[in-house]
Amino acid sequence: MSGFWQDRPTFVTGGTGLVGNWLVRSLVEAGADVVCLVRDWVPQSEMVRTGLFHKVKTVRGDVCDQALLERTLGEYEIDTVIHLAAQTIVGIANRNPVSTFESNIQGTWALLEACRRSPSVKQIVMASSDKAYGECDTLPYDESTPLQGTHPYDVSKSCSDLITQSYANTYGLPVTITRCGNFYGGGDLNWNRIVPGTIRSVMRGQAPVIRSDGTFIRDYFYVEDGAAAYMLLAEKMASDPSVNGHAFNFSNEIQVPVLQLVQSILDEMGSDLKPDVRNEAKHEIRHQYLSAEKARRMLDWSPLFTLDEGLRRTVAWYREFLKEAA
Repeated sequence: MSGFWQDRPTFVTGGTGLVGNWLVRSLVEAGADVVCLVRDWVPQSEMVRTGLFHKVKTVRGDVCDQALLERTLGEYEIDTVIHLAAQTIVGIANRNPVSTFESNIQGTWALLEACRRSPSVKQIVMASSDKAYGECDTLPYDESTPLQGTHPYDVSKSCSDLITQSYANTYGLPVTITRCGNFYGGGDLNWNRIVPGTIRSVMRGQAPVIRSDGTFIRDYFYVEDGAAAYMLLAEKMASDPSVNGHAFNFSNEIQVPVLQLVQSILDEMGSDLKPDVRNEAKHEIRHQYLSAEKARRMLDWSPLFTLDEGLRRTVAWYREFLKEAA
């Protein structure tokens, strides 16, 4: 939609996170009037490091603060909301389930209720996750797969996803849900994640650590593809309200064992280091990948990057970032 984002008041939660950084950059480049909710100040985040903060409006606070959210939506006359704020690390969720439930579940209902009370909001895109499905024997997961998380992070995404569906079905709220594969890309400063952790280890000459046994299979999705998918979905909602209330999987529809992913990174970096496989991971789904047929059919969507292209861009980003930080 030509000019759709020009001067559009757009509220982004989780703007300093992995996907948020790239989304905010894309929105600013498209001319949107971006308002970001920021809880913690992270100097190393892309928004701060690149000066992107100076091009957006910033509201400091917690996504669970419904009164703050209502004030923000009202005072900035927000048209479009993209909700990314969440505690996204599985290990942290296992150790600190309550803070994860608060951010991911309470934060979702607080935002949706604020949107319900705001007459100006026209589109809401809510980021769920492939983990909302939990573990299922039938692969790939499509949008009809039951949401049945069993561990803290998975349960938090199942709950927030179902709460969002209830607001769409009960109140007619103009909201859609995204369920994406495992995000990777430049700007991820959670070093215990496999992609940034492997790249940093290789640059330090250290063996990359694999917490699992290396056979866990995931569906890896490049972060710039994620940002583009969120924007496309908001545009489609404006032109075709029949997509409201729907959930969409976004995925490269690939099955990649962790060991294979690490080897691809080692090959891209020209390293002969061998992974340190620790087999310590607990309460994680062993095999998961998504069907994106619905997004292709209803949204005319397709990924912009292959896994190899995404890893190449990601390695280049971290080489520059870690060189600057040295």
